[in-house]
Amino acid sequence: MIRIIKIAMVASVSLFCLMYALQNIVNLEAANWFVAYTTGMEAHEKYPSHFGPAITSPAIHWTMLWIIIALEFAAGLLAAKGAFDLFRVRNSSAEEFNSSKTYAIAGCGLGILIWFGLFSAIGGAYFQMWQTDAGAGALANATWFSIQLALVWLLVSQKDE
Repeated sequence: MIRIIKIAMVASVSLFCLMYALQNIVNLEAANWFVAYTTGMEAHEKYPSHFGPAITSPAIHWTMLWIIIALEFAAGLLAAKGAFDLFRVRNSSAEEFNSSKTYAIAGCGLGILIWFGLFSAIGGAYFQMWQTDAGAGALANATWFSIQLALVWLLVSQKDE
């Protein structure tokens, strides 16, 4: 049963990442606005000074957004491959099941890097997203997402016997 649960969690990670990538594409203008708003560091009244520059170039905003979308797709596809690999060996030996976790762990890990590394570390710390209502909401969600993905990563990484 634990193997089925691990497979379902990795499949859920895949759906999560792929749906966010697709939502960003369906809402491309809104997503670009958010990237531009966040990286432009406007309306920062609590900590008005910054040690680095804001990003105001529309070309860079679009590039950043497409990188985010590509990484979300990559994480989703890695997790999908991981879920498939695990499902394929679900009735095999523990050694074979454990050795089939590579893509599942990679998908979860990349998801963590997206929502913790990009959104929390860079968006939250460098671009100070927390200073605006829109940014604070996205930062809170990114924190929650990275925690969820980390929990799946930790549980799937546990050796099966």
